[in-house]
Amino acid sequence: MAARVAELVATRDPRWVVWSAADALGDVVAAGVDLPRTWDLAEAHRLLHGGWWATPGHVWAGCRGLPPADVPLPRRGRHAAFDGDLFDVADQAVEDLLTDSGHLRADALTGWATTPERLARLADLALRCQQDQEEAIRRRGAASADRLVRTVWSESAAAVLCLELERDGLPVDRLAAEDLISAAAGPRPDTDAEAARIRADRDRVVLRHARGGERADLRNPAQVRSLLQSVGVDVPNTRAWVLEPYRHTHPLVDALLAWRKDERIATTYGYRWLDEHVGDDDRLRGGWTACDGAAGRMTAQNGLHNLPAPLRPAVRAQPGHVFVRADLGQVEPRVLAVVSGDEAFAAATRSDDLYAPVAEKLRVERPVAKIAVLAAMYGQRSGAAGEALKDLERAYPVAMALLDRAYADGVARRPLRTHGGRLIRFGTDSAGVGDPARTGGQEVPGSEPSGIRPDGDVAAADAARGRFARNAVIQGSAAELFKAWAATVRHAVRPLGGQIVLCLHDELLVHVPRPAAPDARQAVEDALTLAARTWAGTDRVRFVADTAVITRWSEAKG
Repeated sequence: MAARVAELVATRDPRWVVWSAADALGDVVAAGVDLPRTWDLAEAHRLLHGGWWATPGHVWAGCRGLPPADVPLPRRGRHAAFDGDLFDVADQAVEDLLTDSGHLRADALTGWATTPERLARLADLALRCQQDQEEAIRRRGAASADRLVRTVWSESAAAVLCLELERDGLPVDRLAAEDLISAAAGPRPDTDAEAARIRADRDRVVLRHARGGERADLRNPAQVRSLLQSVGVDVPNTRAWVLEPYRHTHPLVDALLAWRKDERIATTYGYRWLDEHVGDDDRLRGGWTACDGAAGRMTAQNGLHNLPAPLRPAVRAQPGHVFVRADLGQVEPRVLAVVSGDEAFAAATRSDDLYAPVAEKLRVERPVAKIAVLAAMYGQRSGAAGEALKDLERAYPVAMALLDRAYADGVARRPLRTHGGRLIRFGTDSAGVGDPARTGGQEVPGSEPSGIRPDGDVAAADAARGRFARNAVIQGSAAELFKAWAATVRHAVRPLGGQIVLCLHDELLVHVPRPAAPDARQAVEDALTLAARTWAGTDRVRFVADTAVITRWSEAKG
C-alpha cells in the first residue's frame, strides 16, 4: 500500500481523505512516504463539533445530523470504548454498512472491511463525509468558510506531522543524558538495596536542615508541611510556587525545592525512562496528538513536552547536523490583536517588543504593561494587575470587549469559536466531550474546572469557566497559528534534508544538515510570515520568532 500511495502522490498529488491519520496512515508514514495534502475527517469533526471524540461513527453522525449518544462504539482499536464480542453485531445483516437507525456499524473499519468491495464502500462513505463537512463549512459564509477550510488543512497536516515526529524521534546524546541523570539522581544502581541507599542519601541533603534531627517522608505533603512548620515556615500547602517566596527564609526550603527537581528526574526521567524511551538509534520517541480536546494544542508523551530543563543539554543534533530553533515571541497578545480586530492594539504588534508601545500608551513601566496584558487574557483582576487592567480597557476597548464577551459566554455555557473556527463547547455529553481519559487529565471546557465540585460554589465554578473561555479563545487560536506555521515549515525544509523533531507549544526544533542551516533558518522565518498572513487574513498584525542555529537544545535562549 505504501508504494501505491507514494506513486499516486508523485503522479497525481491528491488530497488524501482519511477517517483519522492516527489510525489510517501509520504504516504509510512509517515507510517514509511524504503526504503533502490530507483531509482528516476526525480533526475536521473536532473543529466543527467540538470535544475530543471523533471515531468514524461520530464523524458520520455529525455529517448526517444523527444523535452522537447513539453512535455504536468500536470494540477495538485506538478509539475503543469497551470490549465486546460477536453477539454485539450478530443481529445486523452482514453486508449492511449502516445500522437500522442510520449509524455507521461499530466494526466498520475493523471486522467488517475485509473485502475490496467493502473497502470501496467505506472509502465512498469517507468521501461523502468530506463533502458534507466542506458543505457545512461553506454555509458559514465566504470569509469564515475559507478560514475554516484552511484550518482543516493545517490541522490535518499536523496529524500527519504527529506520525512523523513519532517515527523520527528527537536526537539525544545518551552519554550526556546518563551524566545529567547521575548528577540529579545519583549513579545508576545495580540492586534495589543500592537504589534505596541512593534515595536516602538524596533525602538526607534536605533533612540535615531539620530542627532537632526531625525526620519526615519528603514524598508526603502532610509530613513536609509539618517539617516546614518545625523550622518556622507555616504555609497552606507545599506547592513550589507557595514555597518559592520562603526560599531564603530557611535553608530547608531551598534544599527542598532543589530536591524536588532532582526527585522528578530520578523518578520520572531517570535511568528507566532513558532505557525505555530512547532507542538504539539515540532518538527519544513518544506518541503525539494533534489536538488536546480542549483549545486544540498539540500534546506528546514520554517527556517530549515536559522534559526538565537540566536534561536539555542531552538533546543534541546528530553528527553533521544542527538544530534550527524558533520560538514565537509574545504570540498570544499578537493573536489577540488578530482575533479582536483592534487596530490600536494591532499597531503595537509592529514592534519587536509589543509591551513597549503598550507601556507608552498607558504611561506605565513596561513590567506593569506586561502584567496588564497577561491579566486581561488570563482573567486576573486583583492587585496591581487589576489597576493596570482598567487603563488597558480604556486604551484598547475593542480587544478587551472581545475577552469580556468570551468570559460571559463561558459563564453562560454558550459555545464559542476560535479565530480558525474550532468550536469550544461547555457541558458534558454522552459522546465523551470533556472525558479526562481522552485529554490526559487536562481541564477542558466540557467539564467543571479542576477543584470545583458539582455541589460546590456555583459562583466560583462560573467564574472559573469564564476565565477558561477568556483564555481558550486566544490560546486555541494561537494553537491554530502554530500548527499552520509548523505545516508550512514541514514542507519548506524537506528539500533541504530537514525535519521537524519537536513542537513545544510555541517552539519548533528543526533538525537539518549543517551546510543547509542558513537556508533552513531563512525558510523557517519566511514560513512564519506566510502562515501568519494566511491564518490572520491580514498583514496589519506582525508576528515574530526568535530563531537560532544551535547544536544542543540548552543553547537556546529562554
